[in-house]
Amino acid sequence: MLVKSIGVSQLFKQKNSPVKINQIKRVEKYMREQVGVGESFDADFREVIVLDHKIHLYFVNGLCDSAIMVELLKVLVQINDQDFDPKDTVSIVRNRLIHQQLEETDDLNQAITSMLSGLVIIFIENYDHVMILDVRSYPGRSPEEPDTERVVRGSRDGYTENIIENTALTRRRIRDKRLRNEILQVGDRSKTDVCISYIKDIADPELIDIIKKEIKSIKTDGLSMADKALEEYIVKQGFNPFPIVRYTERPDVAASHLFEGHIVIMVDTSPSMIITPTTFFHHVQHAEEYRQSPASGSFVRWIRFIGIIASVFLLPFWYLLSIEQGLLPEALSFIGPNEQTGNIPLFLQIILADVGVELMRMAAIHTPTPLSTALGLIAAVLIGDIAIEVGLFTSEVILYVAVAAVGTYATPSYELSIANKLARIFIILLTFAFGLPGFLVGSTVYILALASVTSFNVPYLWPFIPFNFRALRQILVRYSTPSKETRPSITHPKQKEE
Repeated sequence: MLVKSIGVSQLFKQKNSPVKINQIKRVEKYMREQVGVGESFDADFREVIVLDHKIHLYFVNGLCDSAIMVELLKVLVQINDQDFDPKDTVSIVRNRLIHQQLEETDDLNQAITSMLSGLVIIFIENYDHVMILDVRSYPGRSPEEPDTERVVRGSRDGYTENIIENTALTRRRIRDKRLRNEILQVGDRSKTDVCISYIKDIADPELIDIIKKEIKSIKTDGLSMADKALEEYIVKQGFNPFPIVRYTERPDVAASHLFEGHIVIMVDTSPSMIITPTTFFHHVQHAEEYRQSPASGSFVRWIRFIGIIASVFLLPFWYLLSIEQGLLPEALSFIGPNEQTGNIPLFLQIILADVGVELMRMAAIHTPTPLSTALGLIAAVLIGDIAIEVGLFTSEVILYVAVAAVGTYATPSYELSIANKLARIFIILLTFAFGLPGFLVGSTVYILALASVTSFNVPYLWPFIPFNFRALRQILVRYSTPSKETRPSITHPKQKEE
């Protein structure tokens, strides 16, 4: 814990505390020793005298709105010109604090945590409670459209690193009195704010209790990686590469899932919202499908499905046909290199080219924007031309690796695309070792691995396994909103229909 648990009244009632001035001085000494006020340049306080009482305001520079702080100080100082009864100082101060949110507590730990979160805490001499005002003004960016979830038409706002703004973005879309945003704090030292959002008369109460219990049981110094660190505590994923929760930075996507009975978890300092429970098919959905007509949306969805399937099976299947020409009918005999034109085995060409594409993706992420164009030219020249001319790769290897890479990037979920890439390499290795039986075994293991995953007891391949024709039909075809089933049964919604 940051400080030993102690109440304000206990601090005042310690031995040798005979007069009022020593009481407020004792608070100041405690704040300096335990919190670092005066030692850390950003942890500061201001003392004012109001009706012969000392009042201390403790706050963190950079997290408080300076304009509001100035107004608070003005109001406190003006009390001396308008009131003259020092016996009623506490009530006068309480009534003059010009802020819509005022809380009082005698828990010093809570007060200090509030201060370090950007609130201002006010101690009044000879008063054994602390007044807390929310004057936070976190540094951050304005809501912008997420880079990974862009749409041609639709809203351009997105979640930010400010949890207060994020709850407001959701509340703007769900003006329902039953929407709940419950705040918990995680981390003995970081005290990271975690918000659980759900619609009370829709979401499954048992799932809400399970998530709360998991979050409250977390024992750690802090969540340095924010949402991802929290996910690993509440979801026991182990070495399973497939994402069990869905991430989104779009408020409209989060609101849509809340209406379906899902639970959204927000972590302060992260723009990514955790959506749970989810299935495999939640990770292949994109907002663009719902911004088009049902026919166009269905077309976009099917193209995306084809790309995702190609990202997993195209390379190993092409390699299988290349090494076992007898599997090809006469009309498709052109598939695969007719003669070995590269200087290295075909299997190694595929692995090296696949790894090379991944290296380029990493380099693109870490390359400064002004240099990204140069990186693209280098990649195109080296891999697309010179590597083929020197015999390092065949042209067909580059073609099919590129198509598989496009399918990977067409996958809406970045986490799922990485998991599929691992599965692709696994199937290629088995195909190289055992040929056709290896390809069949690898593909079967991939399907069985997906079928064995659960997300809070929800089957990962629902509605395919277990089979639900009505739900599966809505996944395969994008129906119009009025004819769509609003809440999937896997969320166990309390209200199944609107």
